[in-house]
Formats: sequence, structure tokens, C-alpha cells
Amino acid sequence: MTDTGSFRIDVEIENPVRPGARHEVRNVLVDTGAELSCLPAQVLDSLGISRRKLLRFRQADGSVLERWTGPAFVYAAGTSTIDEVIFGEPSDLVLLGSRSLEGLNLRIDPVAKRLIDAGPMPLAVVA
Repeated sequence: MTDTGSFRIDVEIENPVRPGARHEVRNVLVDTGAELSCLPAQVLDSLGISRRKLLRFRQADGSVLERWTGPAFVYAAGTSTIDEVIFGEPSDLVLLGSRSLEGLNLRIDPVAKRLIDAGPMPLAVVA
């Protein structure tokens, strides 16, 4: 991602199995170059979100690392979605990835450096 589109937002996270308590995560980097959102493991653990899959991720420098993922409700810019998120380690970037943005139906306004409604979602119809 170029620095012209780089900005940070605050998001809230909630356990989809036990909805109610939410945790705000501040200063989250919006990163369309990352598939999954990466959030502090401590936050996800405190909400009781389950670690479901151990996946491998390739970093920009080419190195590969393993991280746990699990399901979470993600709230940002006045909307929400459920998504698989990464249990980030202390050295990991905290970021909102492209899959969460798609689920939230948000896109980046690079001039205003904010998230905006992406408009109607595509839907296949039977001919």
C-alpha cells in the first residue's frame, strides 16, 4: 500500500459466540495489502474468542510465520461484519485487512483518508 492511502482508525471487536462485550482497538492500520485483519491476541483472548486454525502467512520481506486465527465481529465506520481474524503477537502490526473491508462493504477514500460505503454489492441473478 502506498503512503498516500495509509491511515489508521479505531475498531471494535466482539465474540460472535458470546455477543455483548466489545473491546475497542485504537490506531488500527487500514491495509488493503493484507488479506486478514490482525488484532492483538490479548484482546481476542480477553473476549473468549476461540483459536480455530493455525495458518502460515508470508510477510512483505518474504519471511513466513504461523499465527492462530478465529472468528470475530468487527465494527468500523458505523457498520459490522463477522470475519476470521489473526491473533497478533506483540511484534505484529495491528491492521484491518481487505477481507474485513469487503465484509464491512467499505472502501478507502484516499483523499479524505477515511472509510466510506462501497455502494451496492454484486449479486448473481438467474437468467
